[in-house]
This record gives sequence, C-alpha cells and structure tokens, in this order.
Amino acid sequence: MIRSTLSHRSPARRLAGGALVAALALTAVGCSAPSEAEPAGSASTGSDTGSEGAWPRTIQHELGETVIDAQPEDIVATSVTLAGTLLAIDAPLTATAATTPSSITDDKGLFAQWADVADERGVEVLYDALELDLESVIAADPDLIVISTTGADATADAYDQLSEIAPTIAINYADKSWQDVAALLGEATGLEDQAAATVTGYDEQVADAAAAITVPDGDVNAVVYNGTENDTAFAKVGGAHADVLEALGFTVAEAPADLDTSETARADFAFLSIENAVAALTADTVFLVSGDEETAESLLSEPLFANAPAVAAEAVYPLGQTSFRVDYYSALEIVDAVVADFGE
Repeated sequence: MIRSTLSHRSPARRLAGGALVAALALTAVGCSAPSEAEPAGSASTGSDTGSEGAWPRTIQHELGETVIDAQPEDIVATSVTLAGTLLAIDAPLTATAATTPSSITDDKGLFAQWADVADERGVEVLYDALELDLESVIAADPDLIVISTTGADATADAYDQLSEIAPTIAINYADKSWQDVAALLGEATGLEDQAAATVTGYDEQVADAAAAITVPDGDVNAVVYNGTENDTAFAKVGGAHADVLEALGFTVAEAPADLDTSETARADFAFLSIENAVAALTADTVFLVSGDEETAESLLSEPLFANAPAVAAEAVYPLGQTSFRVDYYSALEIVDAVVADFGE
C-alpha cells in the first residue's frame, strides 16, 4: 500500500506466526558476518571505491532499462531485502525501507543479520512497515533507487513515479541467488570488482568451513517447521539453502514434488501438509531454517515425527532465526551455525 500519492514530477503462505510470516512474504534470496562486519575484500565505504567502466551506462532490469549518468553516490532502497546485498558490495546506501520490527530485525525493522553494518555506515530508515512513502524518497534526494518486483517489499507499481525522482532499477530477487543480485547491483553502481571480490571472499570462507567440519553419513532435510498446525517447508535442490549446505559437503534430500501444496511453484521450497511432512522427513540429519533451540525441541518432542530418522537420532540442528532470507550476511551465519555443530 502506498502511503502518499504523487503526480509525475522531478524533484531534486502459509506459515503462520509473526516473524516467520514476514520472512516468507519477503521471500528468500541468498548478521554481520561471523567474524567481521565487512565483506571480505571490501573497502570501508562505497564512495571510496573507484568507478569502473564508462558513464553514463544503460542498465537492463526487470521493468525495462535505465540510464545512469554517473556513478551513484546516494542510493536508496525501497526493498529492505536488497539493502543487505547493497551493503555487502559496499555500495553507498544512504537509506532503506524497513519492515515491522520482529525477532528477525532490530528495533527499527532492519534485518538483524546486517543491521549493525547499516548502523555503522549511517544508513537511515526511509520509511517503516514497508509502506511506500514517496515524499520520504524525495526528501532523501537519491541519485539511484533500487526496488524489488517481488515480495512484501515490492514497489513495482510505483516504478514510474519513482523514476521521476531518480534513475530506478528493479530486481526480482526471488529467482536469483544473492551472488547474482550482487553482480547486477555491481553493474548498476560501478562496483563490479567489489561485487566479484565479495563473492570470492564468501566462497573462500565457505571452503575453509567445509574443510573444518565432519559431514555425517547420509543426506539432510532442510525445513521450516512451525508446528503441526501449519505446513512444513522443505528446501529444494537449487534453492539458496541447499546451495549453502551443498557447498559445505552435505547432500540435500528434497520432498517429493507431488506432495507440494504451493499454489505457485517456488524454486526454493516445497510446502507440505503435516501428514505429508511426516512421510517426507526421511533424511539422517535435519536442519531447521528460521529455527532456534526452541524450534528443535518442538520438533524433537512432537510424537508425529518420533519415527523420523533424524528425530529418533536427535540429529536436528537449528540454523538460526535469520536463516530464511539468504544474503551474504545470513549465509555466513548459516555457515557459522553448521561449523559450531560439526566442527572438528
């Protein structure tokens, strides 16, 4: 919903339960990094990184093409999800939309995995509750606006109005890895090398973590479990969570495709009724996405799952409450959680 209207002008699904509903509505993509606040290979501020290539440049995106005259110095994001990747490539993000505060955010509604980084860089809240406020965007006086075409933070309907304020690019983060999003944003901001260095640094940290753990025998299910009254989401191979776990050496087992109750098929998760979830939880190890120790205890104590191999063996491991939305920061938090449980 748009809080304020503006004529064109140039100014200068089911999983219920609070934070989890917000996480699913925003969709997974991709904490401060486990041991450092800055992405590996990053400069201290986006404005310190030199321009790459020629300007102006034309950027192709989900809603068309946008000409950007010079390397952006003041970027605002109407997508709180995309703000994390902008921070990861050290782009000059000055303000971002915020969601409703919950257990996966700070008290301003910025995602917990990178909220400290945003604070350190002086990123302001553009508007809260994901309720687009065009007047706030105007007041921020950006030279680039980054928006999403998917999720609860999508503002595609206001693309024309936002484009009158500043050059605007639109990204669908639901069908891309955070690495792919980083590459797109790197091109739009002139930070191609920085984006590539961030991905390379991430890959190196994951490789180090893989060498430091002992992967148990058998395969794994990665699930979002929110009680027997709600559907259980099973991570799919090719999705962001499976990618992280497979890079660490695990083999991810999917739920049977014919059990998926999703009205629209997703690339990251299949949603199963509780009866089908009981039958599909067949892996030797279970990772709990968006889960903590309390979630693990809930699953382990549920009689319906008593015969599941991982439950019987008590091989159930939470990946943390911020693990649903996979960006640079939360991906490394997932890696840290795995190392804590399986490190030698």
